[in-house]
Amino acid sequence: MSIRIQRVSEQVRAEIARLLREEVSDPRIGLLSITRVKVSPDFSTALVFWSPLDIDGETDLEQVAQGLESAGRFLRGRLGALLRLRRTPELSFRHDASIQEGTRILTVLRDLPETGRDSKEPVDSAGGEGGHGEKA
Repeated sequence: MSIRIQRVSEQVRAEIARLLREEVSDPRIGLLSITRVKVSPDFSTALVFWSPLDIDGETDLEQVAQGLESAGRFLRGRLGALLRLRRTPELSFRHDASIQEGTRILTVLRDLPETGRDSKEPVDSAGGEGGHGEKA
């Protein structure tokens, strides 16, 4: 991927995040994180990955997706005015489950029993003070 495509992708991501936070008032959308944007090499399309920021996990993903699709034309128009690209990309939205998956994995790791320092078993199983079983 070229540096220009990366730069435009990051600009699109930042502007969409700002627009959703400040200018879009659709109650279906709620609090979102725009995790990344993939802009096509010819700048005709942009795939926008999003993830809800709810702690409870009660967000209706289908409702959010419908709200984003509904706001897509408005977002594209605002992007065209803000970014001054020759061609403003058509936006399509995809749910990104990586944040929820990462949270789930961290929860599982935290719930694992600790071993090592806090264990009641002695660390030196050979007995004695020195290494390799000899007395100090």
